[in-house]
Amino acid sequence: MATVPVVDQACCTSCGLCTELAPNTFALNEDEIAYVTDPAGDPADDIQEAIDGCPAECISWKED
Repeated sequence: MATVPVVDQACCTSCGLCTELAPNTFALNEDEIAYVTDPAGDPADDIQEAIDGCPAECISWKED
């Protein structure tokens, strides 16, 4: 079973780090809250770096 990145939007602080580290996977919506645009948009290592670097710890992997 594959895993995909997910964002808990309730705790997103709009820092934008995820969009810098994995720009093909994450974006900010009109309220500056992160969301996943393409779960496989960037290499898994880049997505993991975004997960590890998220200051609010609101990005994680989920079984698809």
